[in-house]
Amino acid sequence: MKILVVDDEKLLVKGIKFNLETEGYQVDAGYDGLEAVELARSGGYDLILLDVMMPGLDGLEACMRIREFSTVPIIILTARGEDMDKIIGFEYGADDYITKPFNILELKARVRALIRRSALVSSVSEVIMTVGNITLDVEKRVAKKNGVSIELTVKEFDVFELLAKNPGRVYSRETLLNIIWGYEYQGDIRTVDVHIRRLREKLEDNPAEPRHIMTKWGVGYYIRG
Repeated sequence: MKILVVDDEKLLVKGIKFNLETEGYQVDAGYDGLEAVELARSGGYDLILLDVMMPGLDGLEACMRIREFSTVPIIILTARGEDMDKIIGFEYGADDYITKPFNILELKARVRALIRRSALVSSVSEVIMTVGNITLDVEKRVAKKNGVSIELTVKEFDVFELLAKNPGRVYSRETLLNIIWGYEYQGDIRTVDVHIRRLREKLEDNPAEPRHIMTKWGVGYYIRG
């Protein structure tokens, strides 16, 4: 497994790199947002750890640029703890975040969990699912709308896959958070709303009037069967 760590604090990068390499990961290092984008474009990484506060191109902008060509899982490293900063990170395409200062054991656990979820192959026999004009190849983890590939992040794909497997079943925000992000996740529940909105923007013909990814007001979300 290959991981990219990008932070302008070189001592922090050195420490993270050492700890991840002891876990058996291959780790590359970068020190600014532009370098992160270029390495991500050419490196074939399984996961990226990306600091927010960097000179020049910051981590959020780098994350957004990486999302233009890659769905690699991204964990944002941030010294900020405000909910809005976390939400903005998800808006820019991050899959998870961890707030500095952090426990290295927590970081390792989040890395393992995100890589595991991104690598999961569905155990159901039906590997191609269809929802209206949307198709989902579960084995290849490819989504298409009207035959055209749509780039989904790891979490976006996982959310849509879960809903598509169970059309008509309503999942509360809490349930989706526990299944997709895991019980150890301590983030804001509005993360679910952000991912649902992004899925609608990418997959629905009219996100304001969705035909497939539906809301059960006061309860949660479901796929119209």
